[in-house]
Amino acid sequence: MDAAAHRRNLREQLAERRRALPPPARMAAAQGLRRSLEQLPEYLTDVRVAGYWATGGELPLNLVIPPLAARGQRFLLPILARGRQLHFAPWREGDAIQPNRYGIPEPVAPHEWFAPFQLDLVLVPLLAFDRRGHRLGHGGGYYDRSFAFLNEQSRPTEPLLVGVAYAFQEVESLATEPWDVPLDYVATDRELIDCTASAQDGNPHA
Repeated sequence: MDAAAHRRNLREQLAERRRALPPPARMAAAQGLRRSLEQLPEYLTDVRVAGYWATGGELPLNLVIPPLAARGQRFLLPILARGRQLHFAPWREGDAIQPNRYGIPEPVAPHEWFAPFQLDLVLVPLLAFDRRGHRLGHGGGYYDRSFAFLNEQSRPTEPLLVGVAYAFQEVESLATEPWDVPLDYVATDRELIDCTASAQDGNPHA
């Protein structure tokens, strides 16, 4: 099986497993995710925190978002921009949303938006990850294009990229492409994984 076929099969398998999770398991995972993120100082202090609207069984951020406003932080959602890029617009519970061309809700006619380099922390959705920070997304390349500038900088820096996933989405290793932008951390329902340390020592299980 070639690399493209392997990635396609992996996407399908993990997407199906994610969708099959019953609501109680999703709720428990959301609680675990919050505990994992609370170990990350940036989640508690960074001003502009971007995330995603969970669809297709993605790990929900419903317990992660409310504490941000209470601490004076801002939560932002991605909006599709030209050139298969992402911008990020502030969103609070009750704000209007509408589905984009992929059916993913995004803020309606936002009064302001921020470019990727203006963010402090980004919670990144994914289908699979390894402990060196490699990520398998849905294949659209939006995040890699939007945060490509990070590959020219010493990491970690701002914005900090934190993948969000169920623990079962971890794989031994993922093949990479030159344009891939690695994650700094991965927050799962069970732990917070420092990918920068694992990448530096070359041990995928560090």
